[in-house]
Amino acid sequence: MVDVVSILVSVAGLLIVIAVGQPLAIRMRLPPSVLLAAVGVAIGGIPVLLQDIGMMGPSSGSLRLIAQVETSPVTFIYVFLPVLMFEAGLATDVRRTIEDAAPILVLAIVVTIITTAIIGLALWPLAPVSLTVCLLLGAIVSTTDPAAVIAIFGYVGAPARLTRLVEGESLLNDATAIALFAALLAILLAGVEPDIGAGLVKFGSSYVGGGVFGLLTGRVLVWLIQRVMGDRLAEASLTLGASYLVFIAAERLLHVSGVVAVLATGATLSALGRSRIEPAHWDFLVELWEQVAFWARSLIFILASILVPHLLVNVGLSDVVLLLVLIVAAFGARIFSLFVLMPPLERFGLTKPINLSYKVAIFWGGLRGALTLVLALAITEDTAIGPDIRRFVATLATGFVLYTLFIHATTLRWLIGILALDRLSPRDQALRDHFVVLAYAEVTDAVRQIAHGPELTPAAVERVVAPYERRVAAGSERPPSGTLLSERDRLAVTLVALANQERLLVLETLAGHSASPRVVQILLATADSLAEGARDDGRLGYRRAVDNSLAFALTFRTAYFLYRYLGIIRFLADQLADRMETLLITRVLLENLERFNDERIDPIFGNRISQIAGEIIDQRRKKVSSALGALRLQYPIYATDLEALLLRRAALRREAARYESLLAEGLIAREVYDDLRRSVLSAQAPEKRPRLDIGLVTFALLRKLDLLSDLSDRQLDAVARLLRPFFAVPNQRIVRKGDVGGAVYFIGSGAVEVILPQARVRLGTGEFFGEMALLSGQRRNADIVALTYCRLLVLRKSDFDRFMTANPEAKLAIERVAAARSAINEVNRRASETRMTGSTSSP
Repeated sequence: MVDVVSILVSVAGLLIVIAVGQPLAIRMRLPPSVLLAAVGVAIGGIPVLLQDIGMMGPSSGSLRLIAQVETSPVTFIYVFLPVLMFEAGLATDVRRTIEDAAPILVLAIVVTIITTAIIGLALWPLAPVSLTVCLLLGAIVSTTDPAAVIAIFGYVGAPARLTRLVEGESLLNDATAIALFAALLAILLAGVEPDIGAGLVKFGSSYVGGGVFGLLTGRVLVWLIQRVMGDRLAEASLTLGASYLVFIAAERLLHVSGVVAVLATGATLSALGRSRIEPAHWDFLVELWEQVAFWARSLIFILASILVPHLLVNVGLSDVVLLLVLIVAAFGARIFSLFVLMPPLERFGLTKPINLSYKVAIFWGGLRGALTLVLALAITEDTAIGPDIRRFVATLATGFVLYTLFIHATTLRWLIGILALDRLSPRDQALRDHFVVLAYAEVTDAVRQIAHGPELTPAAVERVVAPYERRVAAGSERPPSGTLLSERDRLAVTLVALANQERLLVLETLAGHSASPRVVQILLATADSLAEGARDDGRLGYRRAVDNSLAFALTFRTAYFLYRYLGIIRFLADQLADRMETLLITRVLLENLERFNDERIDPIFGNRISQIAGEIIDQRRKKVSSALGALRLQYPIYATDLEALLLRRAALRREAARYESLLAEGLIAREVYDDLRRSVLSAQAPEKRPRLDIGLVTFALLRKLDLLSDLSDRQLDAVARLLRPFFAVPNQRIVRKGDVGGAVYFIGSGAVEVILPQARVRLGTGEFFGEMALLSGQRRNADIVALTYCRLLVLRKSDFDRFMTANPEAKLAIERVAAARSAINEVNRRASETRMTGSTSSP
């Protein structure tokens, strides 16, 4: 019978050890996992030592209790693994990871397979086991433990991209290694010779199947989270339950990789949830999962380490030789991947170059940890596997983990220092010094203002501000770190700051429910692209990102294709609605960025940089206004409805903020605030974006043409049958100046620009052009170009002439209207000539 109290006492004791070990590891400048491994080995080793010397007595009962906590592979795999993998996916910035997809995929998937093969083939000639077992061991030790590496990177301030590469590698590496492990274990238990083709097929189907299942469940999870009315506790509960259900369903029902499925679920939530969950709730969710994963990772590490002394009993010289071969093979495979496989990817532009220092740090940072021990335990505790195999796997896997932790992890900090990866670049150092001087000056002014009110003694004030003033003076007298920050560098940093501020504004928009989830996702992606472009290529990169954000994306072109050739309207309507809402909110964001530029950028980088940044913002605003104007012409009624909706959302947000400030100031009671907040929420609930109708009724279009205004409904229906659809893409020339007019065009949806010698005129949905061609066939007097994707209806003169011949009554009605219109035009022409004559004869 399970002694629940004993287990609780043991787990509680281990949590206290973990809590004490965390600050102790920081003080000792060690990765926490190294210290936890040492503690776990000690806890597990003391009972073994006491038993060997015959001193295991009552006094060691507490040690025996902790050392005998239930640590079966099922416990590790089903209790801890889903939590760890879900948190890894949730914590991943999917967009930034995709930017380095090529090296991450190479390091995580290709290299994992290569490493497994190299280790298996290297050990096979020397090991007393089959090739399948050697390959199985290769898969086990291919899993990496990024926790220690990331902790060291954080302590020394390693570059963000280096951290991202290691995190991304570990993310897919563990999933790949576990999928390989499952496939090889199935072959071993079946007792058949390894079939490389069948094994790869099983691995691929399990991996891909788990990924697809995870993507689907991730989307379902996002949908469910949006239905819990913003309750952050319910959101967190859904994610915790989903991590276990997805893992079990994948493993037991679908027979695909549960690890990959849970990882994909967490990554999908990370990619979509940031734009659908309120920022405060998202932060709560991430922090909660970080805490849960910390507990799980620490417990799994210390519990697995407790078993190490039992696994290393009776280690011999042959085991040491095999361990050395394993170390050489594993890290040799890593060298091969970094210095042989990666250069071609860099040379062909599939990834940004990874410099030598990064590669050396990634090579030395390939630590193994808890997952390797868990997989090894899954073998050692399986009685269906022979004892020689269990001992072989347990000894080498455990020895390899201890080697990476106590050799690589303890020297990684020193290596990063040798490679100078813990130092700022000259530009960043100059920028840091510049900000320090500005901050010290602001602090000095703030201290003097604080002291002015209470009339503090001047001596106390001078004692505090004097050090700051000395540092400001020293920083102003010499260039920071001997390096001047060029105007180009300052402008690049400014544009990155503007992009980051834009991202914060978008998150505020999300918190205020002022935009649709898809639009928030588009705006966040735009802000990230702007920051990345400015970081890489300064002003040019920023402008390139601006142009890309205004271009019609692949999803829009696909929706237009479906509409044009298959008649599917919904996707194009959604894309147009998203585009209009995106442009409207971007206009508001740009106004806020202009204020930010004036208030924050100018004092920091000076008037010159602020002025250039202001010009760039203004140019972007004009481009956004032009694109928005074209859409307003295309759908004027919808534009009005959408603008009214956004204003109502802003009003409700201001109303809610006002109630919060009244509560914070103590002017209203909590009960009153709750009632007011419910009223705001009830007003927000039905405020959904209106559905966009992308076309007009044909009759309504024809009625607008005065030539046809006197026709009956029957005659108008006959004309409508003559209309032919015509689609135009942005910047397509529809009418060329000087061509003979042969048709009139009705704008069903879209916007065009008439290019006249002295002006440009825009026409939108419901308007028409080229109508005089129906009567005279005269040459065109202007070019007409599509501004957006346009759906036009064309009435050709030849078809109209046949209609007139077949319908004499309609012909008479049209000729009456044409004569009246010609008379009006003649009167207008004579009046214009009279005015011209009067103006020229006047003194």
